[in-house]
Amino acid sequence: MPNNKVYLFSSLFIVILFSSLSSTGQIVLQDKKDHVETKTFSQTDSGTLKLDIYYRGKITDTKPTVLFIFGGGFVMGRRDSKLFDQYFNTLIANQYKVVSVDYRLGLKGKKFPSPFNTSNLKAAIDTATTDVFTATAYLIKNAKELGIDTSMIILSGSSAGAITALHADYNKRNATALSTKLPRNFQYKGVISFAGAILSYQGAPKYAIPPAPTMFFHGTADKLVPYNKVRLLNRGFFGSKYLAKTFKKNHYPYYFQYVQDMGHEIAGSPMTENLPDILWFIDHYILKQKRYFMEVDFKDADKKPTFNIPPALIKR
Repeated sequence: MPNNKVYLFSSLFIVILFSSLSSTGQIVLQDKKDHVETKTFSQTDSGTLKLDIYYRGKITDTKPTVLFIFGGGFVMGRRDSKLFDQYFNTLIANQYKVVSVDYRLGLKGKKFPSPFNTSNLKAAIDTATTDVFTATAYLIKNAKELGIDTSMIILSGSSAGAITALHADYNKRNATALSTKLPRNFQYKGVISFAGAILSYQGAPKYAIPPAPTMFFHGTADKLVPYNKVRLLNRGFFGSKYLAKTFKKNHYPYYFQYVQDMGHEIAGSPMTENLPDILWFIDHYILKQKRYFMEVDFKDADKKPTFNIPPALIKR
């Protein structure tokens, strides 16, 4: 592994990672016809896991559902951060349900990963993925009373949540042991990833059956979640660029927007700046099942990166 990439692991999930996700205050619904209900879906040794269901009209009205996973480096974050206001409100205004879920923060209080020891990171990802599967199983079991179209559950996540979303579809498509709590014939209908990646201990990620249509957003200068890949022997962290290349090679439908010269800001900015693109993706790739292969090379000459890693951390 090149020396200039070693810091990606050592600083990857520091507490400051996407700290805006810990902002106080809950999501504010923008229409009187919109509602939110909170349900408990799991009791764990670490405590109670809950999910919030955002919807318009009656909860029993069956609609496609976006299952959202917050970011925060597996050490922090909350399912109802105000950062998601516009994203959630836009989705429910367009007749989708949103389910925002808790998951156990597997790196909280743990030693951060290094290039030669990613076991804590792998365990954190597996734990979060397991909790997302448990939440999904809860939605499937209670689909009628919650108005969930189980054939139209779309994963979406930011940063650590995007990593978890990609791993959830990856594990289900490969029928791994983690996915056994879900029905064999169930598959997620799509994935919307804001600065995500897949951690693999078996070389480059491969899918036993084609993955769900996936929308990737990533900054080309992301120093936290790799834009392309970071690899050490048979283990590696494979980012949006590498995954999009895999999708293209294997003719899996995908949409990849890479933002030139921007960093980890892209873990959050699409939730306000790319809402028409996201709605278009859901409509065309998922509802209409178009087999599109799209890459968008985007640059805003007037916009500068705002998310910085302290130099001291880079030199660790």
